[in-house]
Amino acid sequence: MSDDQKFALLGRPRRIWAVGAIHGEAGRLAALHEDIGARFQAGDRLIYLGNMIGRGPTVFETMEELLYFRRHLMAKPSVLASDIVYLRGGQEEMWQKLLQLQFAPNPSAVLQWMIGQGVEATLIAYGGTAAYGMAAARDGAVGLTRWTNELRTAVRNAAGHDNLFACLRRAAYTSNPDGEPASLLFVNAGLDPAKPLHMQADIFWWGGGSFARIDTPYGDVRRIVRGYDPTHAQGPVIGTHTASLDGGAGFGGRLVCGCFSPEGALLDMVEA
Repeated sequence: MSDDQKFALLGRPRRIWAVGAIHGEAGRLAALHEDIGARFQAGDRLIYLGNMIGRGPTVFETMEELLYFRRHLMAKPSVLASDIVYLRGGQEEMWQKLLQLQFAPNPSAVLQWMIGQGVEATLIAYGGTAAYGMAAARDGAVGLTRWTNELRTAVRNAAGHDNLFACLRRAAYTSNPDGEPASLLFVNAGLDPAKPLHMQADIFWWGGGSFARIDTPYGDVRRIVRGYDPTHAQGPVIGTHTASLDGGAGFGGRLVCGCFSPEGALLDMVEA
């Protein structure tokens, strides 16, 4: 996969609207969209910071709302498809791995761990159950392949869902006028400040434990913005060099969206 496919370059937008972890809370997302939609203008960007699915009771409806709002924004003059970006989070990574579960060395243990992390809500959204999955895992590769193929078919039959999952990026960043990466970097959960962007790999969604301790700039980046806090300390929390926009959606909290200037300043905060 090329860097162009892994990362989204946001250019020099007018403003960036960044949505924290949704976790299948479609009602909160619709309310947030209503507020953003009334103020979104040409030159703005909208980025979803991963963990859009999982946990909450309305995963399927969340996917539908994401697709609806994309169409709504693109109906505005001068709004382009590239102005809307979706990041891969831990929930989306688990879902992709679950659809390949027949290749796992210990599928029953892997599935059990995923269920503990909230993937069952996504399973149910596409007609599956944890019990059926565990039974398929006990049946071996043939049973698992049949089960995952059924889930893949369910995703393909939901118009647009497969396409949305296929366009997920690992991170996104703005640029300086000369085109060099700088100012704002958007990730799902974490980042290792000692590693360059192309070496972060799954740190983006599984390495969030040390995020709060980042106290120096990451290269030329003025602020790193994430959407999911694995410690579940409900935010938002705005630091000198970081911003955590996890308001606890899916865990009894609220859904948060931060609006940033291209220089990294927080302009507004929307919650639902």
